[in-house]
Amino acid sequence: KLGRFLGPRGLMPNPKSGTVTMDVADAVKTVKAGQIDFRVDKFGILHTSVGKISFDATAIKENAEAFLSTVMRLRPASAKGLYV
Repeated sequence: KLGRFLGPRGLMPNPKSGTVTMDVADAVKTVKAGQIDFRVDKFGILHTSVGKISFDATAIKENAEAFLSTVMRLRPASAKGLYV
C-alpha cells in the first residue's frame, strides 16, 4: 500500500542509496561526517538539501559550494556539453 504511494515519486528506501542497511552505527557516522546525498530525475534536475532553516547564510553557501564541487568531481567522462 505504501509502495504504490512512494514508488513513483522515487522515495522508497533502497540499499543502493544507503537508506537500507544492517549497520546502523556506520550509517549514522557517515551522515554526521557530511555525506552528500542527491538524486537526478528523468529531466536531469539534481535534487538535494544544502541546509536547514536554522543554518546561517554562510553555512548554506559552504554546503552549496561543496555540493557543486562534488557533482563536478563525479561528472562522467562521457558527458558532453555544458554539465552544470
